[in-house]
Amino acid sequence: MKIIISPTKKMTIETDSFLAESEPQFLVETQCILDKLQVLSYEAAKQLWKCNDSIATENFERLKTMRLDKQLSPAVMSYKGLQFQYMAPDLFTEPALEYIKKHLCIVSGFYGLLRSFDGISPYRLEMQANLSVDGSKNLYDYWGDKLYQALEFDKGPVINLASKEYTKAIAPFLQTGDQLIEIVFATRGVDGKLKTKATPAKIARGQMVRYMAEHNVQDLESLKLFDHPHFQFSTEYSNDQQFVYLQV
Repeated sequence: MKIIISPTKKMTIETDSFLAESEPQFLVETQCILDKLQVLSYEAAKQLWKCNDSIATENFERLKTMRLDKQLSPAVMSYKGLQFQYMAPDLFTEPALEYIKKHLCIVSGFYGLLRSFDGISPYRLEMQANLSVDGSKNLYDYWGDKLYQALEFDKGPVINLASKEYTKAIAPFLQTGDQLIEIVFATRGVDGKLKTKATPAKIARGQMVRYMAEHNVQDLESLKLFDHPHFQFSTEYSNDQQFVYLQV
């Protein structure tokens, strides 16, 4: 069983308490992306990142001196968005850390597919960014089926806690029999339709990873027992490819 999650724009370098233990598996591809980014003008980079001048300046300066073998910290400790805050991997027990080392992957526009303790540098690049590398149309085209292949669906289900933007880098390549289990955190409206609110969903995704790590979840039935004060597994709305947790 594997778990996939999205990265976040906000990043940090964490080397005080945790050290990187492995190299990202697609460093050659990442270096090609870095080479492309490093020749962009400031205005082109800012347009690519779709951000204000303050954020663009910080990232452009970082980009000038960026190397893939310097200032490395474990991937799972490097992202600081909501789902990572509520996952709180820095507070994990040793068995929980071992669990995410084995099961958790982060889908990245820059690095491709990251294991939890792959060493990475802070970067800014979304999967949907309008960037052509080595003649590709965009990053989805550039990565092709590499991320799908790396997840090894033949060895078991993949629990999808990633956003639609990052799921699109994997889902088009699914074969018959592959299990990509989409996790949905939703509320039921008065009309009976399900709606997902972004902030509670991001928080719950991080909490689900934490739950899986702390309870050593190894099968889909155990995942249905996810213990959350606000969401509960719904047999009514769930199916073999989508697990729905309704707000209670």
